[in-house]
Amino acid sequence: LKLEMPTVNLDGEVTVLATVPEVVQSLENCAVTWQKLISGVLEEQLKKVPQGNGPLAEINLWRENNATLRALTEQIKLPEVQKVLEILQEAESEFTGDLQIVLSDLKKHQMEAQDNARFLSTLERHLKNLSTGTGVDVISNVIPSLLNALRLVWIMSRHYNKDVRMVPFLERLSWAISERVRRVVDLQTLLKQDTAAAKKKITEAKNTLEQWKKCYFTTCVQVEASGSKRYWKFDVKRLFDKTDYMVSICQDLYDIFQVNEELHNIFIPELITVTENPKGVDELQREVNIVISALEDLTFDPFSVENARDWAFIMEEFREDVLVEIVEQIFVQNLKDPPLYKNHPPVAGAISWSRSLSHRIRHTITRFQEEEELLASKRGQEVQQIYLQVTKKMEEYEDQKYRQWRERTEHVLPLLLKDTLLTLSSATDEPLTTRKSVCFALNFSPEIQEIIIETKYMEQLGLRVPEMARYVALQEDKYLRYTNKLKGMLDRYHKLMEMMNEAEIKLLDHYVQELWRILKAGHKRLTWKSVGIGEFVVQCTQSIGRLELLVHQIHHISEDISSKLRSIESTNLFKFPHSKNGDKRPGAKEFFDYVKCEQAKDVEQLVRKYSAIPQLLIEVERRVAYTNSGKSPKLASYYAYWENRIYQVLTQLIVRNLQAFNATVLANVPLLQIEAVLSVPEITLQPNASEIEKMIVQSIQDCVEVTKHFLRWMHGTCIECPPQHVKVDEVVTFSFYSDVSQSPLVIEQAVLITQNVHKLLASLKKCLNQWKKYDLLWKSDKGAVLDRLAAEKPPCVIFDEHLQFCMKVAQEVTQRPLIKDEQFIRLQLAPLASAVQENAKSWLMSLGKLLNELAREELFSLQDEIQVG
Repeated sequence: LKLEMPTVNLDGEVTVLATVPEVVQSLENCAVTWQKLISGVLEEQLKKVPQGNGPLAEINLWRENNATLRALTEQIKLPEVQKVLEILQEAESEFTGDLQIVLSDLKKHQMEAQDNARFLSTLERHLKNLSTGTGVDVISNVIPSLLNALRLVWIMSRHYNKDVRMVPFLERLSWAISERVRRVVDLQTLLKQDTAAAKKKITEAKNTLEQWKKCYFTTCVQVEASGSKRYWKFDVKRLFDKTDYMVSICQDLYDIFQVNEELHNIFIPELITVTENPKGVDELQREVNIVISALEDLTFDPFSVENARDWAFIMEEFREDVLVEIVEQIFVQNLKDPPLYKNHPPVAGAISWSRSLSHRIRHTITRFQEEEELLASKRGQEVQQIYLQVTKKMEEYEDQKYRQWRERTEHVLPLLLKDTLLTLSSATDEPLTTRKSVCFALNFSPEIQEIIIETKYMEQLGLRVPEMARYVALQEDKYLRYTNKLKGMLDRYHKLMEMMNEAEIKLLDHYVQELWRILKAGHKRLTWKSVGIGEFVVQCTQSIGRLELLVHQIHHISEDISSKLRSIESTNLFKFPHSKNGDKRPGAKEFFDYVKCEQAKDVEQLVRKYSAIPQLLIEVERRVAYTNSGKSPKLASYYAYWENRIYQVLTQLIVRNLQAFNATVLANVPLLQIEAVLSVPEITLQPNASEIEKMIVQSIQDCVEVTKHFLRWMHGTCIECPPQHVKVDEVVTFSFYSDVSQSPLVIEQAVLITQNVHKLLASLKKCLNQWKKYDLLWKSDKGAVLDRLAAEKPPCVIFDEHLQFCMKVAQEVTQRPLIKDEQFIRLQLAPLASAVQENAKSWLMSLGKLLNELAREELFSLQDEIQVG
């Protein structure tokens, strides 16, 4: 839409142009055209209605109106149009008044369209979720948010705050919700689904429709509470007639599917074979199938109010022919084990179940009796007779259940209230200290709780209950409080007993016996009718608290002792010297002297930690026996417990260190070195194998003798035994050494180490045997050999053989490796190689000298012969 602009030239002042008749005439014609155009557009827009039944159509309509009217409004604001209006106003044209009225209407309607489009747009997201949501649950979540947003529109909008606007919009919203539900509850789809799934969809649909109405009334209250003077007092019938009808249809559909499911679940083939009337069951199933078939072939929309009579005919047929008889069959089939509602007790639950069945058919018969023609028919009389028979059976069933429960309650409840508060897991009266497994248990019979629940539900059902049962039910909170406190107290008690080991139980025997004496009151004397239950719980809780505090203090001290023992046990008694520069390692004596020296340092630290333990035990004595002597008879077993722990720790200390030392022996990491030397006529180790084995044995002995520094305690105390003078010059000290040294584990490790060292030395000996091929150099009598050669004067070739042998040995020795690493020992072969080489050189010098002398002698002899000749 575009306004036609004037053709005259409007350049100049307004006052001047307003005096030119030709200009004014042209502008008046233009104004008439504008007036007709705008009036026509307004009339057309006001006649438009939303294209659809839903609320989104109304939002779209206002957007279109706003777009159209805004286009005209923007043109009116153009400078050229404004100047035309000013000229006509200045010229006092008769067309100005009509045009201004039209322009005012345009502005008013454009602002209304803009305002409505803006406010309703806040609802658009919710409305789209409503129309396109994947499930009914989405709709249920949208409705509260949507109505809350609509409430804000009502409060803030200048146009949607009146019934004339809001009621039609709410009608559209109601239509959208009902249409969405109608699509979800599609009969053809539901009949193809599993019954449980179909029931779930129907229930969700029904809940959604009911939620729509509930949320509406909640919003009405909120609008009123907000202080707004404009309340939601709309015509409820217009808004909810259709949805309320749809709720009733959903209920009808649920009943049909429920009956069908009950027939399948209750009358399974196994039950049909034993039921009293299998033909009746088949007939019921046939009648239900007829109704289901009718739904499959339905030719009308059951959710439409216009088809209410047709739907009522189907449901009346269902109720007349099926429901009463099905309820009777369900009742008979479940008499012995009726299905119970959640949290319902057995008896009151059975009565409630019976009454719910009775209510179902009573509701049906009531609707049935409203139709006098149906009631007067033969089938009507039969249905009414069946109804009376079924309700009579149900009443007799309820009376029997109630009577049996009342009689049992009056007999059993007094006996249950005479039960003691606690029971023991053992029938013996042995002291708790000798049987840690003995446990107390709460002796509150579940039957009392069941009677309380039954009593409450019985009164809700309007049935009289025994006075004692009513009294107990009224005291439910008190019993619940008592049982919870007793459970908490017993949990603390059992947790406390689990925290203590046997030594601690013996240590705290007096305290445990005192607690046992208090708890026995709940086991022997107090019943659920006693008035001192609360005081008993307080007394037990306080006694447990005192013992807990003492146990925690003892555990804290025990942890200090355990920490010291862990430190002792983890001590490394075999600290080795660091390797020197290059390939050199410390000698054997240096190595074991270092180990012994470091052990001595460690022993000082260990003894200090060990000596601190008696002081910690005296602290326990002070807290338990209120003395600090270190020899309290009450702690004798506790002292013995820790002394045994110390023995185990020391044994483990020695065994673990010997194991580590054995691993070091076997590892291929050289830590010390020995030398191979020539001690004519033998090649030996320096130090020799015997000396090395003695050093190893001594090192093992030193390790075990560490325990000599840990003195034993006197019997029944934590005081170290003083030295005992057996003879005048002999003093004996009692330490852990005698016990630890005889431990099979220690002996086993010591033997294992010596065996492994013996094998190692044998391996090194075998290595030395390879050098025996040179033993002619030092085992032969050099003087005798040289005298023999001098006497025999052999040819030079013989000398050459001897010389070649010696030169070969001297050269070969220089090419042999001079270091041999075998497990933790490095064998230095350089001294041996040097000795062999020196022997070879000595032979070379001696043989050379002899050869020289013989050659000179031969030369002089030859010279003499030449001179004689």
